[in-house]
Amino acid sequence: MSTTLTLLCGGLAAVAAPAQAAIGCKVAYTKNDWGSGFTTSIDLTILSEPVTGWTLKYSYAGNQKLVNGWSGKWSQSGQDVTVTNESWNGNVAAGATVNIGGQFTYSGTNTDPTAFTVNGVRCNQSTSPPTVALTSPAAGSTSSVGGTVPLAATAAAGSGATVSKVEFYDQDGLLAAGDTTAPYSLNWSPTKAGSYSLYAKVTDSMGSTAESAPVGITVVAGASVVAGPTALTVAQGAKATYGIKLSEAPAANVTVTTTRTSGNTGLSITGGGSLTFTPSNWSTAQNVEVTADKAGTGSATFTSAATGYTSAAVTVNEVATGSSVYEQRFLDQYNKIKDPANGYFSPEGIPYHSVETFMVEAPDHGHETTSEAYSYLVWLEAMYGKVTKDWAPFNASWALLEKYMIPTHADQPTNSFYNASKPATYAAEHPLPSDYPSQIDPSVPAGQDPIAGELKSAYGTDDIYGMHWLEDVDNVYGYGNTPGGGCENGPTAKGPSYINSYQRGSQESVFETIPQPTCDKFAYGGTNGYLDLFIKDSSYAKQWKYTDAPDADARAVQAAYWASVWAGEQSKSSDVSATVAKAGKMGDYLRYSFFDKYFKKIGNCYPASSCPAGSGKDSEHYLLSWYYAWGGATDSSAGWSWRIGDGAAHAGYQNPLAAYAMVNDTALSPKGATAKTDWQTSLTRQLQFYKWLQSAEGGIAGGATNSWEGSYSTPPSGLTKFFGMAYDWQPVYHDPPSNQWFGFQAWSMERVAEYYQVTGNADAKAILDKWVAWALAQTTADPSTGTIKIPSTLTWTGQPDADWSAASGMPAANTGLHVTVADYTDDVGVTAALAKTLTYYAAKSGDTKAKSAAKNLLDALWKHQDTKGVAIPETRADYKRVKDAVYVPSGWTGKMPNGDPINSSSTFMSIRSFLQKDPDYDRVMAYANGTSSTAPVFTYHRFWAQADVALAMADYGRLFNE
Repeated sequence: MSTTLTLLCGGLAAVAAPAQAAIGCKVAYTKNDWGSGFTTSIDLTILSEPVTGWTLKYSYAGNQKLVNGWSGKWSQSGQDVTVTNESWNGNVAAGATVNIGGQFTYSGTNTDPTAFTVNGVRCNQSTSPPTVALTSPAAGSTSSVGGTVPLAATAAAGSGATVSKVEFYDQDGLLAAGDTTAPYSLNWSPTKAGSYSLYAKVTDSMGSTAESAPVGITVVAGASVVAGPTALTVAQGAKATYGIKLSEAPAANVTVTTTRTSGNTGLSITGGGSLTFTPSNWSTAQNVEVTADKAGTGSATFTSAATGYTSAAVTVNEVATGSSVYEQRFLDQYNKIKDPANGYFSPEGIPYHSVETFMVEAPDHGHETTSEAYSYLVWLEAMYGKVTKDWAPFNASWALLEKYMIPTHADQPTNSFYNASKPATYAAEHPLPSDYPSQIDPSVPAGQDPIAGELKSAYGTDDIYGMHWLEDVDNVYGYGNTPGGGCENGPTAKGPSYINSYQRGSQESVFETIPQPTCDKFAYGGTNGYLDLFIKDSSYAKQWKYTDAPDADARAVQAAYWASVWAGEQSKSSDVSATVAKAGKMGDYLRYSFFDKYFKKIGNCYPASSCPAGSGKDSEHYLLSWYYAWGGATDSSAGWSWRIGDGAAHAGYQNPLAAYAMVNDTALSPKGATAKTDWQTSLTRQLQFYKWLQSAEGGIAGGATNSWEGSYSTPPSGLTKFFGMAYDWQPVYHDPPSNQWFGFQAWSMERVAEYYQVTGNADAKAILDKWVAWALAQTTADPSTGTIKIPSTLTWTGQPDADWSAASGMPAANTGLHVTVADYTDDVGVTAALAKTLTYYAAKSGDTKAKSAAKNLLDALWKHQDTKGVAIPETRADYKRVKDAVYVPSGWTGKMPNGDPINSSSTFMSIRSFLQKDPDYDRVMAYANGTSSTAPVFTYHRFWAQADVALAMADYGRLFNE
């Protein structure tokens, strides 16, 4: 296949013919190696049912080259080897073995292949996967060097197999030989202090493996006092606390005394200086309180000691801030987020979407993460630099983002083959998952990409500098698409893995998705990997593909702008200049979101066959669309790659402050020749978009699209248009409707309010005057009780009154476009975003009602503190849908990396069997199965929400100095 494949609804697409029924197979690979060549002998055993013809496939990792083969028809393409049966050995009975062999040359290393398929079915796997769970030790427990840590696991083999062994690992590798008999256990004696991530691995008699979820523990040097967090920051005149406990049970009561042992004398113990631990409460943390004076700065060391125990030291840093209340709240929240014991970050330092793992919203697992979370981390660290004048964490956050969320050249290896005159081959989007796969149609014209050349000229590379949107941080799915690793390493890969999701139309809920690898080498899924679930074509090529979420990249640019401003105010611009310049580069590439998906002309673009291809900038709508995406062949000799934009723009994604920053902050200056001009036009166009979409009440309606239903269909008669793009009250996705969530209102208007606060722009003020009045009328907050009521679900009727074009200008007021608040929420993240909007607006306009409401919201939020942050329980009635069917075409069969079958009977839960080990699984399924009528209640700690609470506190403190 030499043509490009296209991306649908934010995911990537290419797909396969139906695979055969699962046959079950086992491969034993041996070789005779003489340094420059080798022969291999392969025993292929058919396990479950006879076959009348077979094709074996596997791949080498090096430069092994086929010389000849026997007992089969051997061929090689790149690193991929294929062997098909001879006429005399094609019929293989169940349980029978065929031996084949080949001769190869090589230089360098000669690593054995590990993944084999027969007739598209993965070999050396059970027909159902094994399972394993680590039952001891408990997460967060503390042990001593030289002591005994009892490790225990339960395990079950896949169907038709038995458990061969269970092994126990930490982050550095195997701890001891595997246990071959139940109960599976190991008494482990750690030899050094530190933080450990422990997990169990089961291997069954078929060679199939599975790993448990990791459990984190702390090992200290002998009987010890344990403190956490070990570093925290406190503002002048404020207080901070940290916890103390013991590493092991004492024989009698133990008194722990805490004193300042060095450093800043302006910091003193005002509570918990002497704490008593008993044989029953030794593992329960008790608090030490540190109070800062109103003048000092700098750090001090506080040491907690007890007779017979190794002491614990905590570093407390006192900083000068403009507010001893709200900025200290920022620091308190920051300390909780950064405390390793609270579980916000992976061992690599990557922010999880949420601390809790059973989480289904846009990500379908709490320990996935998004580019959104990375952008909030950058913003959080920018504010930390503002408050403390320490910019190292800000720079480190961008370095983390760059390492783990922006694909390296190895991850996008064939961009050099991209043809800007033919960016991608068309395939229509469709409303329903059951409408897929979608037929590739090269007859539909695609336009020219006008910025590829200038980006390459500016940055000297064909590679894209943008964040992929979704990452499986713990490699729970097992694709092993490790950043920087090029392609999949599989279930045994350690660390994060890129993944894809959402690819089948506007009605594809998260409960109906089939997660896929970003590097599809047909190792999992069906015969053609996952590609033929999405795209229908005559053949399929192994490929890589990424999707960018423009609102997250724009938020990262926004955060970098504030870092630039605040560091400049501190005469520390040089501390952040290199990082801020990288944000400018990201913003340069973010312009791909300004273009129609297939670079067709903007305005009245229907039907697909006659909507003209764009040339120059006439395919640019200048709005932040839902995504842009890029991909290409994994085979460097295949010679193709592709790029697409998106013609659908949602009001909730716009970011006028980022646009302003890209034009006006010299530290962010993009190098693309037309970048500043594009961003200046975008700034104007975004404000016009808000005006056109503002309802009679003040809420901002959904958006507009250049491609109705994603297929350039004719829009319903009478729809008004924005620069020729049809109004859409629910752009991109419909389950649930994309603009029913009030959070998009608060997120987007917060950016408008920041832009207004920075510039005083009259258009921004006019939009905010109306929106704030509407939001305040729908909001209540009681600081004394913590009661919060803000909008949650919105309903929309009507449409903008008139078209908007460059010639028409501002239309009449939207008397026919209306919003109604259907229900209310106390969601902590959205509350924080609303408070920030009101804070910025009040700071510039002087509106006392907005300021008072912001303060009340923040004070009410602070009533809901817990040990991990700020959280309020929420009822998840939508978890009834974990039993939803996932559409798979009849006859299509395949497997997830852990062996979960993919077929026409699949459900959300059946292809995510790893959730069965989640501690919340039973109560969710009791509700989903109807054995419990009560919807499960969760107290989630989403990273973005916790960061936004911290940021809201700091913004109020710095802008009002209260």
